[in-house]
Amino acid sequence: MDSPYIKIDGSYGEGGGQILRSALALSIILSKPIEIINIRKGRKKGGLQPQHLTCVNACRDISGAYVDGNEIGSTTLRFNPKGIKSGSFMFDVAEKRGSAGSTSLVLQTLLPPLILSKFGDTSPVFPKKIGEVSPSYHTRLTIKGGTHVPWSPPFHYLKEIFLPVIEKMGCNVRLSIDKWGWYPKGGGIVHADINPVPKLKGITLNDRGKLIRIYGLSVVSNLPLSIAERQRSEGVKVLKDLTNDIDIDVVTSPSIGKGTFFFIIAEYEGIKTGFSSLGAIGKSAEDVTREACKDFLDYHKAEGAVDPHLADQIIPYIALADGPSSFTTTKITRHLITNIWTVKQLMNINIKIEGKEGEKGRVVLE
Repeated sequence: MDSPYIKIDGSYGEGGGQILRSALALSIILSKPIEIINIRKGRKKGGLQPQHLTCVNACRDISGAYVDGNEIGSTTLRFNPKGIKSGSFMFDVAEKRGSAGSTSLVLQTLLPPLILSKFGDTSPVFPKKIGEVSPSYHTRLTIKGGTHVPWSPPFHYLKEIFLPVIEKMGCNVRLSIDKWGWYPKGGGIVHADINPVPKLKGITLNDRGKLIRIYGLSVVSNLPLSIAERQRSEGVKVLKDLTNDIDIDVVTSPSIGKGTFFFIIAEYEGIKTGFSSLGAIGKSAEDVTREACKDFLDYHKAEGAVDPHLADQIIPYIALADGPSSFTTTKITRHLITNIWTVKQLMNINIKIEGKEGEKGRVVLE
């Protein structure tokens, strides 16, 4: 007898947690049971780690799913959702062990199914009779853990860069932050307020247009404010030849840990993009700033509208949208290729990449 589970190989492409996150989100939205094998085989420490386990258990909680393999270190997972709940949820990446696991990656897993909890007839909201569900099926997420940590999009990237793009597609989400969580202590607290929509619109992001202005944040927690001021000064110095309109706020953020953060938002006629860097022991304030500025200048000098990080993050949304989408990107990454492959494991869609890995390119969904 054939298995009802769609088998997905977690070692494909970059072999990281993105396959797990995208597959879980689509499994819930499409009501398709999945079996993921070789989870994070491409990573030095494979299998489910606290952050990934939080994603799995959070997806279970919002969908009433049957789950097998949800434990630390597991390399195989079976996930069979029932529907989509709404209401208030709190998830702690630390799980009482102390962790700076990324709240942003948990958010990115949960947002698509909660945004599309009215998607078609295959993904009914349940069970209305035992939950306190508002007429609009409003959901509030609270997630604790790392908010500005290595190897994941910082909270402010989601709020300032990612969110405006999916809002153009019809999403209705508000993000807020109470505490910042730095590596290694974590302890950050973020919220997402989500009103679901019946469908998404396709989007076209092929031309970024002219640079309008540059703004951003230079932040410290439990460190001298002079560090943030040095970061800001270096940013203005490096970027002044591009525009006179540079506005970088110096901020002290609430946190249980210590950290520094520099974030550039570049607003073009057709899109906003963002680049950031984090402080570390032995890393000067000027080096923190120069790291973010280099990434931004590489983007600015290249051709394409969507930055390499945003490119893979919006793939599930354009796959689920009603209508065609296309965008250009300054760099086709292994993450982008992997996410498109993952989506195709669950959806019969015609999505193409024009260009080679490591080079500029275009993604088209017809």
